[in-house]
Amino acid sequence: MDSLQKLPSDKISVEVLHTGVGAITESDIMLAASSDAIVVGFHVRVNPGVNELAKKEKVEIRLYSIIYELLEDITDALAGRLEPEKREKEVGIVKILKIFNLSKGPKICGCMVEKGVAKVGAKARVYRNNELIFNGEVRSLRRFQDDVKEVRQGMECGIKLDNFMDFSEGDYIHLYEIELKKATL
Repeated sequence: MDSLQKLPSDKISVEVLHTGVGAITESDIMLAASSDAIVVGFHVRVNPGVNELAKKEKVEIRLYSIIYELLEDITDALAGRLEPEKREKEVGIVKILKIFNLSKGPKICGCMVEKGVAKVGAKARVYRNNELIFNGEVRSLRRFQDDVKEVRQGMECGIKLDNFMDFSEGDYIHLYEIELKKATL
């Protein structure tokens, strides 16, 4: 119990509702059910009929014989209740060189990938004179007449963003992805 309460975290904590010695009983299950908790047993058994009650009440029972496994498992369970950390990862920078007005459909901008790579589905921020004017997503990429999934640095391409037509020559498109990192305690 002491080790559980000392788990290092400023984001989430463990609250021990009840401790005791001996087998896990029906009253342990009912207490856990009423407080949306799990039952953790260390070097104990479960009394007959208690597993059926636990299933009916939707209470999880976890049994351990090694303290480090118990602490590791509870730490993982706590981390699983935290939201994953989101981080932006820069993918590429694209400069708009020319705007093409098509007879059918939206405008397409001719671009040069100046850094990294342009990818379909990447998040995109359009900057004009260093000011953000649009935040969206890359809808499609074209190299000559072909639809492509990505275009590398130093290559030209046509790019179409979702719901954005107000391109201007000289605009920059910063491409990025959101990485989800498993939350830690």
